Amino acid sequence: MSEFGALKQIHAGVLNVGYAEVGPTDRPAVILLHGWPYDIHSYGDVAPLLAKAGFHVIVPYLRGYGSTRFLSGDTFRNGQQSALALDTIALMDALMIETAIVAGFDWGARTANVIAALWPERCKALVSVSGYLIGSREANQMPLPPKAELEWWYQFYFATERGLLGYDKYRHDFAKLIWQLASPKWSFDDASFERSAASFDNPDHVDIVIHNYRWRLGLAEGESHYDDLEQRLAAAPVIDVPTITLEGDANGAPHPDATAYAKKFSGKYAHRVITGGIGHNLPQEAPQAFAQAVVDVDTYASA
Repeated sequence: MSEFGALKQIHAGVLNVGYAEVGPTDRPAVILLHGWPYDIHSYGDVAPLLAKAGFHVIVPYLRGYGSTRFLSGDTFRNGQQSALALDTIALMDALMIETAIVAGFDWGARTANVIAALWPERCKALVSVSGYLIGSREANQMPLPPKAELEWWYQFYFATERGLLGYDKYRHDFAKLIWQLASPKWSFDDASFERSAASFDNPDHVDIVIHNYRWRLGLAEGESHYDDLEQRLAAAPVIDVPTITLEGDANGAPHPDATAYAKKFSGKYAHRVITGGIGHNLPQEAPQAFAQAVVDVDTYASA
């Protein structure tokens, strides 16, 4: 796996964001967003491929991960979807990036979806693992069949005080278990895991993760200044920027069927299943396929 060079830091919105930057800065921008419990190293092999293809690649640590820090100790440690998306918009503003291809998986895919839906003028095109992931707290109140509920076991665990304490105490082992369950055919080595696990030592990590999952279920409040954005997202807005969605053929994490969300993308669109035992952490498990999707969706936007 490729290593990023020296990481950079920049004030952006309520954060001081840690990020990797690869490729020529005068070329089209690509922002790569990681998920939970992963970090920027999910893109360790994707970023140099895209740089070689002529892109300016930005890979930020989300709030609560790695070297990203809140500027104020008084800021609420909020994990709701609109807050994460605004972090990315603030980063683009700080870096003077007007528009970018936005790509991600897990939390990063949801964040990319939100940016494409609410700020399409900032999103040249979209690559999203597992498709359309914009959430609604109202929809999340509806029970699922037992087998589907079982897949969300950690969400229910996080809803309890025991879950908060347990994640804080065992976050390293917890993350490794999620990696194993979400990518059952991926034989990752200890070095790869430890490289990413270091980012969970961020002092805000547990608060952000727990709030994210509790907020989704309506068990924790968000911040009122995001209410208008969340109302728009609750309506499940159609995304009209050019999009490629991806799915691994061995994704062990909960994910929707592609037929359920295809109509949520009204622009030029393609869905690809990446074969070979590819699980949830698709950019790290299949970097060539992920990078190719970014290259191809750029041609959609330029057509």
